[in-house]
Amino acid sequence: MPKSFAIFHSIFRIQRNPSQPPVKAGWQYRIPARAPFSYSRFNSTSSRNTSQESDPASPVTPASSSSAKSSYSPHAPGPTPSPSQKSSNRPIDLPPDWDDNPDFNIQAFSDLPSSNFGVNQHILINSEFKEALRQILWQFRAPIRYAFAYGSGVFPQTTSSTSDSSTIHPHPSPAIPAVQGAKGKMIDFIFGVSYTQHWHSLNLQEHRDHYSAIGSLGSSFVSRVQDKWGAGVYFNPYVTVNGTLIKYGVVNLDTLCRDLSQWDTLYLAGRLQKPVKILRDDPRVRLANQVNLISALRTALLLLPPTFSEQELYRTITGISYLGDPRMSLGAENLNKVANIVKHQLPNFRRLYAPLIENLPNVSFHDPRCSTADWIDDPNANVTLAQDMDPVKRGNMVRRLPKNFREKLYFRYQSRYQIPQLEFNKMMEQSNDDDPARVKRKQGGPFERRLAGEEQKSLTEEVSAAITQIIKFPSYSQSLKSGVTAGVRRSWRYMMEKLEKYREGKSKLKKKLGAADRSSQATGQHGTEKEP
Repeated sequence: MPKSFAIFHSIFRIQRNPSQPPVKAGWQYRIPARAPFSYSRFNSTSSRNTSQESDPASPVTPASSSSAKSSYSPHAPGPTPSPSQKSSNRPIDLPPDWDDNPDFNIQAFSDLPSSNFGVNQHILINSEFKEALRQILWQFRAPIRYAFAYGSGVFPQTTSSTSDSSTIHPHPSPAIPAVQGAKGKMIDFIFGVSYTQHWHSLNLQEHRDHYSAIGSLGSSFVSRVQDKWGAGVYFNPYVTVNGTLIKYGVVNLDTLCRDLSQWDTLYLAGRLQKPVKILRDDPRVRLANQVNLISALRTALLLLPPTFSEQELYRTITGISYLGDPRMSLGAENLNKVANIVKHQLPNFRRLYAPLIENLPNVSFHDPRCSTADWIDDPNANVTLAQDMDPVKRGNMVRRLPKNFREKLYFRYQSRYQIPQLEFNKMMEQSNDDDPARVKRKQGGPFERRLAGEEQKSLTEEVSAAITQIIKFPSYSQSLKSGVTAGVRRSWRYMMEKLEKYREGKSKLKKKLGAADRSSQATGQHGTEKEP
């Protein structure tokens, strides 16, 4: 089986007539229109409307809580609905260069570049656990257009221990402790809303206890705090909804889409570069997030050598959002966080990025294990990838980086190359993507090729510095804002938990280094004893 088709087959589980050969179209192999086939991986086996996950405008009714009583394995992924029921039986055909001039003003899923565009963003989790998360959303009357759950409360980053019988959730759905373990973890959500003040006005009436003293100043003040300070997110942590301890952040959809497409702050774009569970989808966000994912992939390729492993790629992508993060520099986060995320979510990273890797002309899986149909589900397969270091292709990759990041990177190299200001301004004008009347193909010029051909150490330093420049101020100001909006008691609790994670990670790292030292010393002594 060809490599590309093996990946496609593994993700979407196509059944087709073997007499009909696949035909390559864009980044994937598709089946001729006359061939019978179906996409079983993303088809729901439940009786619920399969378009509910991706189309928040579709009529949805809360499922009965009795569904959580059915038998299940905590780690068994439940069926995920197709992003569009109407298109679940149509071939996937992603147009080439779809990200040259994307239209972020689309209103419907039918306006996306292809029928199943962005299905890689829908990560599989246990079906009962997914339903429990959705039931939490139904406790909010204020309209939520887009929502996802993320973090270690949804995707474990360590092997959980069930020795502690206490739980942080007062009365959770049975599916939650089954997945998290007996003790449990707070579950993090992000809610995308259309009108910030209107949303907080409704939510303050229904859930005044979720807010700190700032809530008493009214929805107008709360919305100004959200939109004007930090990264544009308002968090309410340590609140109990439907018997479950959660933290939720509220963001305007325009702010979210701008961060995903341009990397304004990388605050939410960084979170969505890692596996998350999308619970309500929106076409604009899906398009912007696909741009975000392929941008993260391109950035990681600039930082990697010609040949690298999957884990190296995903660790590089995961590490992007932690550059400049105050939690890492102030000792408020587990030092092993990046490695833990990748180690425990390797198949999910594959589902997220494998189709995008196939879409890029300068990188490919370069491992015989990829020829098997089920390699994508193997958590122990750390396959090898190879990228083309041709300056022209890498220059094109630089030209397609998000606007805010690209500009900061260009300014750093302006001083390094000592480019005159007038010449630099002309170059920046030529690379301007804001003119709606200008439809053009994003091709790298001499400047981008020179930048992409830099010595690896120098390029890594400049790319990392540009990313840190984007992240640092919004992250610090968002952290300070969250300390105010959460209130003193909740902020102190959050800080203590983060410090505990830091100490735990530092202790594990010290033990690991100590074991490595003892092993090397033992090897050295053994070798000395054998000397004549």
